[in-house]
Amino acid sequence: MEELVDVADGNRMAGQRGEKEAARFVKTVFEDLELENVEVDEFEIGGWWRDSASLRLLSPRDRTFSSRHEIIALPATPASTVRTEIVDVGVGTPGDFEQADIENKIVLVGASDDIPRGYDRRFHRTEKYHRAIDAGASGFLYWAPLEGCLPSTGWVSFTFDDIGEIPACGISKEVAERLKRYCGDGEVIGELQIQCENAPTTSQNVSAAIGPDTEEEVLVSAHIDAHDIGEGAVDNGTGCALLGEIGRLLSQFESQLETKVRLIAFGAEEAGSLGAKHWLAANNGDDVKCILNLDGIGHERTLDVCTCQFEGVEAVFAEVREELQIPIEIDPSLALFADQWPFVERGIPGLEAKSIRDDDDRRWGLGRLWSHTDGDTLDKLDNRDLRDLVVPLAASVFKLSEQDRKLQHKTQSDVKAGIDSGTEEALRITNRWPWE
Repeated sequence: MEELVDVADGNRMAGQRGEKEAARFVKTVFEDLELENVEVDEFEIGGWWRDSASLRLLSPRDRTFSSRHEIIALPATPASTVRTEIVDVGVGTPGDFEQADIENKIVLVGASDDIPRGYDRRFHRTEKYHRAIDAGASGFLYWAPLEGCLPSTGWVSFTFDDIGEIPACGISKEVAERLKRYCGDGEVIGELQIQCENAPTTSQNVSAAIGPDTEEEVLVSAHIDAHDIGEGAVDNGTGCALLGEIGRLLSQFESQLETKVRLIAFGAEEAGSLGAKHWLAANNGDDVKCILNLDGIGHERTLDVCTCQFEGVEAVFAEVREELQIPIEIDPSLALFADQWPFVERGIPGLEAKSIRDDDDRRWGLGRLWSHTDGDTLDKLDNRDLRDLVVPLAASVFKLSEQDRKLQHKTQSDVKAGIDSGTEEALRITNRWPWE
């Protein structure tokens, strides 16, 4: 963890120097563990480099927000200057957008730490961004409900070299509250200015194998890249650390593994799971028994596994829960925004492993709201949480490798049938619907 958060001052942005340094370090870890077939696979992506961002209010007050704790550009945004009215659309539900006149205006929209009233799902940042574009907006200001002057970052485009159509920034909750107050009193005019660079670059996947040389294999993954703010400790330094430790534990029982286990540290996850998509394009997905993806895990002690509607995998974690007498939460719902999703949409059993608390105490470690902010730093993590997570994870991978434990792939029709109308709408509006 210390090595990962120290590379390039914590900047492991996809396609940049820190991500490459981190990949070399993961490769060294795999080699030191004497794992087999350690490989680095490089691929092209559309890169993005930050310069400056500012928001100047022209009315009803003359004030400029330009400090890092106030405003940051969102990756894949174009460099642009926009001067127009700012309109508050709440938390950006479909109803919020339908009721607001935002054509040629800058949208002020917030995240929600709960499911909005009247809806049965959450709405991702990228969905709100694309809704703003579809409604004719000229700019996008996004805030997260986290106090402490911590604007949240995150890519606004999830396809290779596809740059966003309108300028987009993250702003702190405190700046957002001021803007909402002004919007509630009357017309607000602002000038949003972003300087940045978009250019082709490369990312890479790092992989290694453990166990017998079987054609079928169990994948365990985490993503190397992070953002160029904070340190990327929980997103996803913890996933990479746990990936290496799972490798160390399984290597001690390698002769008992019945199916090959492949560890993969994917690159460019934050840019739209580009490393996972590249791996699938270069390998035979039919040989993948399942993939267990570690993302946003380690900030709490209770293992939470999202099984993405695949039957059979729940039994594995239920058995581990019973044998180790520890809490493990099992969630059957779909998880759309992590490296297991490209596999799931192909019908390959995909799981996302996270961690949660058992109470509602709001502290730094709770949830993932701060994972895309300057608050994502190593000091907020506890080694005891990681130790308590890696044992059930390794035990579950061991069980997944059992040859008599069959996991059924789905047809494309079956995958589509499991997607509800709201999820389909989210995938379509963000240009991620794969079947048409």
